[in-house]
Amino acid sequence: MVGQFLVLLTYMLIFGIALMLVAFGGMFSERSGVINIGLEGIMVVGGFTALLVLSGLNSLGVPNFVVIIVTLISAIISGMLYSLLLAVVCINFKADQTLVGTALNLLSTSLALILTKRLSGGVSTSIKYNKDAFIIPLTFKEGLTLNLNIFLFIGIFILLISIFVLYKTKFGLRLRSCGENPSAADSVGINVKKYRYFGVLISGALGGLGAIAYILPTQSFWNSASGVAGFGFLALAVMIFGQWKPLRIFIVALVFSFFMSLSYIYYDFFNALLGIKLTADKGVTKELFSMLPYIASLILLAFSSKKSKAPKAEGIPYDKGAR
Repeated sequence: MVGQFLVLLTYMLIFGIALMLVAFGGMFSERSGVINIGLEGIMVVGGFTALLVLSGLNSLGVPNFVVIIVTLISAIISGMLYSLLLAVVCINFKADQTLVGTALNLLSTSLALILTKRLSGGVSTSIKYNKDAFIIPLTFKEGLTLNLNIFLFIGIFILLISIFVLYKTKFGLRLRSCGENPSAADSVGINVKKYRYFGVLISGALGGLGAIAYILPTQSFWNSASGVAGFGFLALAVMIFGQWKPLRIFIVALVFSFFMSLSYIYYDFFNALLGIKLTADKGVTKELFSMLPYIASLILLAFSSKKSKAPKAEGIPYDKGAR
């Protein structure tokens, strides 16, 4: 019984931290006034690049700390570069942010699929890698093991830094002012365009990092055809339920991660807890539990969307000459 709870906790921490990181990406972008619907696409590009780099490093046999650092940096930089497309088109050319984000999502999966097939000579759409460098197993006296990963510690650090930056620094105050009232911010000398660029680029960095935090700990290969299976959109829902506030987002991410975790351990968990065997012949499959977080997000959005307090100027291109 204890073993099942440890497995559940392991998966909850994996998905909770990954959801939090990607949701933080959306939060920083929208706090600056730019809606980033393209988080799903940023995750695909960041994850694809990082896993490709990781696979190459595995074959070279480099030390683990080098593997970790280079993989993290590649995910962050590729996420930032891809988010730069959103920043340029939406901030400079004032395009519709929702449409541009949707286009980035569609482009990313196709791009990753084409490149993966090209690199494998048309044989495979998957990237294989060794994730051992990122896993930290904790063994207890009873022989039970809790598999942690470095993203847990990175996530906690980013949570604390995000709270500090948003509410305790001049940068955070200026970033939030650009998302609430850019005209007022501009009137006191704040460069709205620059801070919106900062917001989008931070979202790209966190989106790329969140991608490998989601993909790496749970599997040893990634299929580019499936991308991240809607994880970026779920992170957007977490951001909204969290009211664009770091600590609330973290709590909501853990709640959603519980539902996601059940799809991996539902049979053993319910069998050990209640003595109920949930099998496919009873209509219960992994896919059924995989649907739960998305169903929950739809229901919660339907009842809570009217009470959401989004940044007032999000999604509205800023025209300095019109203020």
